[in-house]
Amino acid sequence: MSQFVMGDMVFAALDLFNEPLAETGESGIPGLAPGTLLAHAGARGVVVNVGHAEAAPDQEIYLVRFESGADGVLAEPIGCLAEELCGTPLGKPVG
Repeated sequence: MSQFVMGDMVFAALDLFNEPLAETGESGIPGLAPGTLLAHAGARGVVVNVGHAEAAPDQEIYLVRFESGADGVLAEPIGCLAEELCGTPLGKPVG
């Protein structure tokens, strides 16, 4: 069962970067340089889809749109693993 579902509000558990592809070293997201910060730790976002990679069907990937500025506009969606997300703001107690 998914840790998160579509529509869940989530927070980045750590800084999320555009990691280069292992095979080529090229950008994982076209148009952005490898190493570009995509979402800072604690950034708020919403899960817009849940899936998995064909090569790892047991590993869920969450497509998340994070807020990109003070006005709350949502950025383009990025793929995240469960360990890169949390359901409560960083530094806030659960419960």
